[in-house]
Amino acid sequence: MKEYEGEYRIIHESNNINDIIDNIPSQEKLSRISEIFKILGDPTRIKIMYSILKTELCVCDIAEAIDMTPSAVSHQLRNLKQLRLVSSRRSGKEIYYSLADEHVEELFDVALEHIEEEK
Repeated sequence: MKEYEGEYRIIHESNNINDIIDNIPSQEKLSRISEIFKILGDPTRIKIMYSILKTELCVCDIAEAIDMTPSAVSHQLRNLKQLRLVSSRRSGKEIYYSLADEHVEELFDVALEHIEEEK
C-alpha cells in the first residue's frame, strides 16, 4: 500500500507499474506535447496545415485556399513555426511554408484514420 494525499492505494506489482513509472516522459516533455495538442486544437490552424500537407505554399496562396486574410494566416503560421510544426523557405521576396517533417504529416494521417474508424 502507498499513501497518496491522505489516501492509501494498493499497487499491483504484476502490472509492471514500475516500468510505466520509469518510462513516463519528463514534465518538460509532457508540457511540450501538451502545447502541440493545444495548438492543433484550433480548426483554423488545422486548415492551414492541411493546405500545406502535400505542397509548400506562400502566405497569399494559403490565405486564398482557406478564405482568410494573409495577416491572419501569418499570425497562425508564426505560432505553428514556434512549435516546429511548420517550416519555411525563402525564395526571393516570397516565403514558402510546408509541414516541418514527416512526423507532423503522420499526426494528421493517424488522426484522420482514427476518425474514419468511427463510421
